[in-house]
Formats: sequence, C-alpha cells, structure tokens
Amino acid sequence: MLEANQPAVGPIRSLLARGPVRRFLLKAVGNWRERHRRPFNYLIHIPGILLAVAGVFLLFFLPWYWGVAALVIGYFLQWLGHLAEGNDVGEWAAIKRMLGLPYVAIAPRKAEEKQAAAAPIVGTGQNPTPNTSIGV
Repeated sequence: MLEANQPAVGPIRSLLARGPVRRFLLKAVGNWRERHRRPFNYLIHIPGILLAVAGVFLLFFLPWYWGVAALVIGYFLQWLGHLAEGNDVGEWAAIKRMLGLPYVAIAPRKAEEKQAAAAPIVGTGQNPTPNTSIGV
C-alpha cells in the first residue's frame, strides 16, 4: 500500500522525471491556466471539453447527429467561457495567428480590476495616481 508521501513509481514516475516532458507539461498547463483565469470560464470548460471529446467518440458508436450535437454544444460552452473572459477560443486564435489576423490570446484585465490595482495604498500616504489638479 502506498503512503501519501511516497514518490510515484513505474512509467508515470519516469515520464514526469524526464526534464523535457515535464517542462512541456508544466508550460502547457500554465499557458492554459493563463488563458482561463476567470472562474466562470474555467468551470464552463469542464463540461465543454468533456462534451467535445465525447462527441468524437459518439461519431463512431451512435448516429452521426449525436456526435455532431455533442461537439457543437461542447464548443459552444467553451466559446461562452471565452466570451466572458474576453479572449479568442484557442483553436480560432491559432488559425488567426497562422493567417496573420489579429487575435486576443490573453484577455486584458477588466476596468474594475485596473481601478482596484490603482487604488491608493491605505496608511502609507502614497497615491499611485499622479495629482493632476491645477492650483494649490
């Protein structure tokens, strides 16, 4: 029986122990998390990805329209998440990049987040925004 603090053994351990594979996986997960920062986008992707992947398998085992419906609904859910996030869906961003079209890979911060970041620091007497008033 494995203890919680014992390292993994076998093929999983050897796969993650190799430098290039581990770096690739960490980079891929980090990039995905950076493009899915909002909780709504992250949570709506869970059923969206599952439906889209299931749709591919359904194409082989059920009538074609069930697989197509699962793919369309899955991608629609992911599109809704990216609409809320303010960036392009991953596949469309890659296509736009290849065609030389403008795309939004990572959404800019929303206005309310910018205002919160620019708020004065309480208790220090510092104001990060410059004083633009004329007069004394």
